[in-house]
Amino acid sequence: MSDLNGITVHADCRHFRGDIPCRPNKAHGYVCQDCPSYAPAQQRILLIKLGAIGDVIRTTPLLRRLRQEYPGCYITWLTLTPAILPQQEVDEILKFDFASALQLMARRFDIAINLDKEKEACALLLKVEAGRKFGYTLRETDGVPWPHNEQANHKFLTGVFDQLSLQNQKPYVQEIFELCGFDFQGEEYVFDTHDDKGYNWSALPTGRPRIGLNTGCGDRWTTRLWSDEKWVALITQLQQAGYAPVLLGGEAEDARNRRLHADTGAAYLGTFPLPQFINLLHQMDGIVTQVTMAMHISIALRKPTILMNNIFNPYEFDLYGRGQLVQPDKQCVCFYRGSCQLGTSCMEDLPAEKVLAAVQASVPV
Repeated sequence: MSDLNGITVHADCRHFRGDIPCRPNKAHGYVCQDCPSYAPAQQRILLIKLGAIGDVIRTTPLLRRLRQEYPGCYITWLTLTPAILPQQEVDEILKFDFASALQLMARRFDIAINLDKEKEACALLLKVEAGRKFGYTLRETDGVPWPHNEQANHKFLTGVFDQLSLQNQKPYVQEIFELCGFDFQGEEYVFDTHDDKGYNWSALPTGRPRIGLNTGCGDRWTTRLWSDEKWVALITQLQQAGYAPVLLGGEAEDARNRRLHADTGAAYLGTFPLPQFINLLHQMDGIVTQVTMAMHISIALRKPTILMNNIFNPYEFDLYGRGQLVQPDKQCVCFYRGSCQLGTSCMEDLPAEKVLAAVQASVPV
């Protein structure tokens, strides 16, 4: 508590901003003295997870453990994609830029965690003041990312040696929990369904389980792509089995989804901004997807997820007991490669029947 010109100011309060009035003052006219909303921050925690969007989403289970271990903590999250974070669960969300980095280096935290090996993220953990630090820092002698604490060694090493990555049998979420000194206990994602937006989905099919088909995989790891012929086969089999397939994707998948819609009659509503796309996925009973942002969203929404995987370590993904992971019948030899060494992606050796069986096991008609 501080006293400025005879006025009590609770600068340690979770609501206090310093540059503008706090929410309790704006909403109710409260002032610090005798404020019923006064909530002093017990610990201040900095979490650095910049991107990509899917990795940011699958870091959110940490919020549950941090709240459990440090009741009353004030969490600041630095990221490249602020809009994807649960606004009600993170006290301060900062977009990574020079201004944010500058002010963070002028502050002190009780705990600072960096889960990215990008050099700018590592440099920030090196320079920020914190009582305890976890994750990756920057070696000042040669400027390379390096584990700050012993618990970060495992995740660090699997990221720099393919041999160790192939041997790894720990899901990503377990790895980042252990990096922070926690044991993973199945904590779920923290995520916003955007149901409060009131989107109109009257064009969606009704009366049958809706199976969302996310037909793209991004432009970095194109070895994951499934051909139109495979999608047509799966859609036809789903329709015959009593499901209502719904085509999903962004601008990159729009042309493909229009073709598939024309060929099969599967529902396709078009492309949407990210919050609306998330809510569209929330309308599904199950989701078939590659390792993409949509996969992370599906898991976060607690949907049965049928994950089509070839080039990544299958142990990396935790579906939380909902859904199944399916892989080609032929073993993939292109671990973490963006182009196929054999000329034709082994994804073409994943039969539609195998994906259908996983859907039927996960989402009974």
